[in-house]
Amino acid sequence: MLNILFVTFPFFALVLAGFVAIQRGLLPRDAIGGLNGFVLYFALPCMLYRFGAGSPISQLLDPTLFLAYLLCALLMVGFSVAMSLNARIRWNDAAFGALVAAFPNTGFMGVPLLVALLGEGAAGPAIVTIVVDLVITTSLCVALSRLDGADEHGAARAAKNALKAVLANPMPWAIILGVLSSAMSYELVGPLAKTVGLLADSASPVALFTIGAVLARSQQLTRESDHAPIMLRDYLPIACFKLFLHPVLVLLVLSTVIQMGFAMDRFTMVVVVLVAALPSASNVALLTERFDADTGRVARIILVTTAAAFFTFSGAVALLHA
Repeated sequence: MLNILFVTFPFFALVLAGFVAIQRGLLPRDAIGGLNGFVLYFALPCMLYRFGAGSPISQLLDPTLFLAYLLCALLMVGFSVAMSLNARIRWNDAAFGALVAAFPNTGFMGVPLLVALLGEGAAGPAIVTIVVDLVITTSLCVALSRLDGADEHGAARAAKNALKAVLANPMPWAIILGVLSSAMSYELVGPLAKTVGLLADSASPVALFTIGAVLARSQQLTRESDHAPIMLRDYLPIACFKLFLHPVLVLLVLSTVIQMGFAMDRFTMVVVVLVAALPSASNVALLTERFDADTGRVARIILVTTAAAFFTFSGAVALLHA
């Protein structure tokens, strides 16, 4: 367990550093947009491309894993929405609460952390989960958020807008290019490979620092607004669903898939269960601002899961390793 904490501690320490930098005024809040833009459009796509290009094509195009993880995501969304809907939390807030319950922080945190723990073979299964969450889970939750009449154009237009946002996101395209490079055994030429490598190496520290900065900014904006006090029962259950229910559900589903004789090895199952044990994706807070949902509630869920995941994720690694 101590060896696991030695690996995970630097990742969570970088998140804490970003949080403290904003809270103490060491970094202006206006700088977060630049950090986020650098990670999203330069560093992270290069990292995903490199891992994709270096992963066996059979890992990246695994329909069994894709469908099994998609089933888990749909079950998490449905259960979280059903448990959240009430007189105060309508479809808009319930849908984005479900998104943070089902969408792990795989891109910014999961891929580099899992590679550090398990080796580069962990990148392939993790990339499959990113595709599911970016393309399907996010689009579904955005569409569900429109069902309470918050948008006069309804769910169809929301789903269309979500799909446009997915197509404008460089991460899926980086993954596609990585898959094609893997399939064709293509390697970048020397200077270009070095440039991509430098950007890829910067992705992990800058992304983790940015997660902390985004969380601190969300907390500050909530305090500065006229937002009503956020009650514990409105965010703590969703945080528990993410940290405990999601990885247990993925473990049960993938174990059943293996027992039924489908092609999946134990290593892939371990990687995907650990993906599910990650904290909630920090970019969901940006989506809530765009769709007028309760950003304070979602930011609180992300903050709780990120802080608690230092212990829960490390514990999951220890249990699965045993």
